[in-house]
Amino acid sequence: MNEYTYLLKIAIALLAIVNPIGSLPIFISATSGWSKKERARTARTVGMTVMIVLCVSAFIGDKVLDFFGIDIPSFQVGGGILLLLISISMMHGKQSGTRQTAEEAQDLSEREVIAIVPLSIPLLAGPGAISSMIITAQQHPGFWGHLSLIIPVALISLFIWGLLLLSDAITDYLGSIGINIVTRLMGLILAAMSVEFIAHGLTGLFPQLAG
Repeated sequence: MNEYTYLLKIAIALLAIVNPIGSLPIFISATSGWSKKERARTARTVGMTVMIVLCVSAFIGDKVLDFFGIDIPSFQVGGGILLLLISISMMHGKQSGTRQTAEEAQDLSEREVIAIVPLSIPLLAGPGAISSMIITAQQHPGFWGHLSLIIPVALISLFIWGLLLLSDAITDYLGSIGINIVTRLMGLILAAMSVEFIAHGLTGLFPQLAG
Protein backbone atom coordinates (compact mmCIF):
# COMPACT_ATOMS: atom_id res chain seq x y z
CA MET A 1 0.00 0.00 0.00
CA ASN A 2 1.57 3.30 -1.10
CA GLU A 3 1.51 6.51 0.91
CA TYR A 4 -1.34 8.15 -1.01
CA THR A 5 -3.55 5.08 -0.70
CA TYR A 6 -2.88 4.97 3.03
CA LEU A 7 -3.69 8.69 3.41
CA LEU A 8 -6.95 8.13 1.50
CA LYS A 9 -7.77 5.29 3.89
CA ILE A 10 -7.13 7.64 6.81
CA ALA A 11 -9.43 10.26 5.23
CA ILE A 12 -12.25 7.74 4.78
CA ALA A 13 -11.93 6.51 8.37
CA LEU A 14 -11.84 10.09 9.64
CA LEU A 15 -14.93 10.95 7.60
CA ALA A 16 -16.83 8.12 9.27
CA ILE A 17 -15.75 9.30 12.73
CA VAL A 18 -16.46 13.01 12.14
CA ASN A 19 -19.79 12.22 10.40
CA PRO A 20 -20.52 15.69 8.95
CA ILE A 21 -23.70 14.45 7.23
CA GLY A 22 -25.18 13.40 10.56
CA SER A 23 -24.27 16.79 12.01
CA LEU A 24 -26.00 18.76 9.24
CA PRO A 25 -29.46 18.90 10.92
CA ILE A 26 -27.78 20.11 14.11
CA PHE A 27 -26.05 22.88 12.15
CA ILE A 28 -29.39 23.85 10.59
CA SER A 29 -31.05 23.93 14.01
CA ALA A 30 -28.22 25.91 15.61
CA THR A 31 -28.29 28.54 12.85
CA SER A 32 -32.07 28.77 12.56
CA GLY A 33 -33.19 32.26 11.51
CA TRP A 34 -29.73 33.32 10.37
CA SER A 35 -29.10 34.90 6.96
CA LYS A 36 -27.31 33.02 4.16
CA LYS A 37 -24.25 35.21 4.66
CA GLU A 38 -24.12 34.42 8.38
CA ARG A 39 -24.51 30.70 7.73
CA ALA A 40 -21.79 30.81 5.09
CA ARG A 41 -19.46 32.58 7.53
CA THR A 42 -20.25 30.03 10.20
CA ALA A 43 -19.68 27.14 7.77
CA ARG A 44 -16.25 28.56 6.92
CA THR A 45 -15.40 28.98 10.60
CA VAL A 46 -16.48 25.40 11.35
CA GLY A 47 -14.36 24.01 8.50
CA MET A 48 -11.30 26.00 9.57
CA THR A 49 -11.76 25.11 13.24
CA VAL A 50 -12.05 21.40 12.52
CA MET A 51 -8.88 21.54 10.43
CA ILE A 52 -6.95 23.44 13.11
CA VAL A 53 -8.09 21.14 15.92
CA LEU A 54 -7.28 17.94 14.03
CA CYS A 55 -3.90 19.26 12.82
CA VAL A 56 -2.97 20.33 16.36
CA SER A 57 -4.10 16.91 17.58
CA ALA A 58 -1.80 15.23 15.06
CA PHE A 59 1.23 17.34 15.95
CA ILE A 60 0.97 17.94 19.69
CA GLY A 61 -2.35 16.45 20.82
CA ASP A 62 -0.86 13.92 23.20
CA LYS A 63 1.50 16.53 24.69
CA VAL A 64 -1.36 19.03 25.25
CA LEU A 65 -3.49 16.47 27.06
CA ASP A 66 -0.52 15.35 29.15
CA PHE A 67 0.32 18.97 30.03
CA PHE A 68 -3.17 19.57 31.43
CA GLY A 69 -3.34 16.12 32.97
CA ILE A 70 -6.31 15.18 30.79
CA ASP A 71 -6.75 11.79 29.21
CA ILE A 72 -9.08 10.78 26.35
CA PRO A 73 -11.69 9.13 28.64
CA SER A 74 -12.09 12.38 30.61
CA PHE A 75 -12.44 14.28 27.34
CA GLN A 76 -15.11 11.81 26.23
CA VAL A 77 -17.15 12.27 29.41
CA GLY A 78 -16.96 16.07 29.24
CA GLY A 79 -17.84 16.19 25.55
CA GLY A 80 -20.63 13.68 26.04
CA ILE A 81 -22.24 15.78 28.77
CA LEU A 82 -22.18 18.90 26.56
CA LEU A 83 -23.74 16.99 23.66
CA LEU A 84 -26.40 15.55 25.96
CA LEU A 85 -27.47 19.04 27.06
CA ILE A 86 -27.74 20.12 23.41
CA SER A 87 -29.73 17.01 22.45
CA ILE A 88 -32.28 17.57 25.23
CA SER A 89 -32.93 21.10 23.96
CA MET A 90 -33.26 19.81 20.40
CA MET A 91 -35.83 17.20 21.39
CA HIS A 92 -37.88 19.91 23.10
CA GLY A 93 -37.59 22.16 20.08
CA LYS A 94 -35.78 24.86 22.05
CA GLN A 95 -32.63 26.87 21.42
CA SER A 96 -30.11 25.51 23.87
CA GLY A 97 -28.42 27.82 26.33
CA THR A 98 -25.18 26.17 25.31
CA ARG A 99 -25.73 27.61 21.85
CA GLN A 100 -27.12 31.12 22.23
CA THR A 101 -29.39 33.42 24.20
CA ALA A 102 -31.71 36.06 22.77
CA GLU A 103 -29.09 38.74 23.42
CA GLU A 104 -26.26 36.70 21.93
CA ALA A 105 -28.24 36.13 18.75
CA GLN A 106 -27.52 39.75 17.78
CA ASP A 107 -23.80 39.51 18.51
CA LEU A 108 -21.66 38.31 15.59
CA SER A 109 -18.77 37.49 17.90
CA GLU A 110 -21.02 35.13 19.84
CA ARG A 111 -22.05 33.49 16.59
CA GLU A 112 -18.40 32.81 15.91
CA VAL A 113 -18.23 31.14 19.32
CA ILE A 114 -21.21 28.94 18.39
CA ALA A 115 -19.32 27.86 15.27
CA ILE A 116 -16.46 26.69 17.47
CA VAL A 117 -18.44 25.27 20.43
CA PRO A 118 -20.44 23.12 20.05
CA LEU A 119 -20.58 22.86 16.23
CA SER A 120 -16.85 22.21 15.73
CA ILE A 121 -15.96 20.94 19.20
CA PRO A 122 -17.11 18.41 20.33
CA LEU A 123 -19.68 17.69 17.60
CA LEU A 124 -17.32 17.28 14.63
CA ALA A 125 -13.80 17.41 16.06
CA GLY A 126 -14.81 15.37 19.08
CA PRO A 127 -13.03 12.85 21.28
CA GLY A 128 -13.19 10.14 18.64
CA ALA A 129 -11.63 12.29 15.91
CA ILE A 130 -9.01 13.77 18.22
CA SER A 131 -7.97 10.42 19.68
CA SER A 132 -7.91 8.94 16.16
CA MET A 133 -5.53 11.68 14.98
CA ILE A 134 -3.29 11.23 18.02
CA ILE A 135 -3.06 7.47 17.43
CA THR A 136 -2.51 7.92 13.67
CA ALA A 137 0.23 10.48 14.34
CA GLN A 138 1.99 7.98 16.58
CA GLN A 139 2.05 5.60 13.60
CA HIS A 140 3.61 8.37 11.44
CA PRO A 141 6.53 9.55 13.60
CA GLY A 142 8.63 12.56 12.76
CA PHE A 143 7.80 16.00 11.38
CA TRP A 144 7.24 14.88 7.78
CA GLY A 145 5.09 11.95 8.88
CA HIS A 146 2.87 14.30 10.87
CA LEU A 147 2.87 16.83 8.02
CA SER A 148 1.48 14.25 5.60
CA LEU A 149 -1.60 13.91 7.80
CA ILE A 150 -2.60 17.45 6.84
CA ILE A 151 -3.79 16.07 3.47
CA PRO A 152 -6.66 13.88 4.79
CA VAL A 153 -7.54 16.52 7.39
CA ALA A 154 -7.76 19.21 4.69
CA LEU A 155 -9.98 16.99 2.54
CA ILE A 156 -12.37 16.37 5.43
CA SER A 157 -12.46 20.07 6.35
CA LEU A 158 -13.25 21.10 2.76
CA PHE A 159 -16.02 18.50 2.63
CA ILE A 160 -17.52 19.85 5.86
CA TRP A 161 -17.35 23.43 4.57
CA GLY A 162 -19.01 22.53 1.27
CA LEU A 163 -21.71 20.44 2.93
CA LEU A 164 -22.64 23.15 5.43
CA LEU A 165 -22.83 25.69 2.61
CA LEU A 166 -25.66 23.57 1.17
CA SER A 167 -27.66 23.87 4.39
CA ASP A 168 -29.83 26.69 2.96
CA ALA A 169 -30.88 24.58 -0.02
CA ILE A 170 -31.61 21.64 2.26
CA THR A 171 -33.62 23.88 4.60
CA ASP A 172 -35.68 25.20 1.67
CA TYR A 173 -36.33 21.66 0.48
CA LEU A 174 -37.44 20.30 3.85
CA GLY A 175 -39.45 23.33 5.02
CA SER A 176 -40.09 24.31 8.63
CA ILE A 177 -42.09 21.18 9.47
CA GLY A 178 -39.46 18.90 7.97
CA ILE A 179 -36.70 20.70 9.83
CA ASN A 180 -38.60 20.37 13.13
CA ILE A 181 -39.08 16.65 12.58
CA VAL A 182 -35.46 16.07 11.59
CA THR A 183 -34.22 18.22 14.48
CA ARG A 184 -36.10 16.12 17.05
CA LEU A 185 -34.97 12.87 15.48
CA MET A 186 -31.37 14.06 15.38
CA GLY A 187 -31.74 15.22 18.98
CA LEU A 188 -32.61 11.66 19.92
CA ILE A 189 -29.68 10.28 17.92
CA LEU A 190 -27.35 12.90 19.40
CA ALA A 191 -28.52 11.89 22.89
CA ALA A 192 -27.59 8.29 22.11
CA MET A 193 -24.19 9.43 20.77
CA SER A 194 -23.56 11.46 23.91
CA VAL A 195 -24.39 8.48 26.11
CA GLU A 196 -21.92 6.40 24.07
CA PHE A 197 -19.26 9.07 24.61
CA ILE A 198 -19.92 9.10 28.34
CA ALA A 199 -20.05 5.30 28.58
CA HIS A 200 -16.75 4.84 26.74
CA GLY A 201 -15.18 7.56 28.87
CA LEU A 202 -16.38 6.02 32.13
CA THR A 203 -15.16 2.58 31.02
CA GLY A 204 -11.74 4.10 30.35
CA LEU A 205 -11.69 5.89 33.71
CA PHE A 206 -13.07 2.93 35.63
CA PRO A 207 -12.03 -0.31 33.83
CA GLN A 208 -13.83 -2.40 36.44
CA LEU A 209 -17.14 -1.18 34.99
CA ALA A 210 -16.44 -3.21 31.85
CA GLY A 211 -16.29 -6.40 33.87
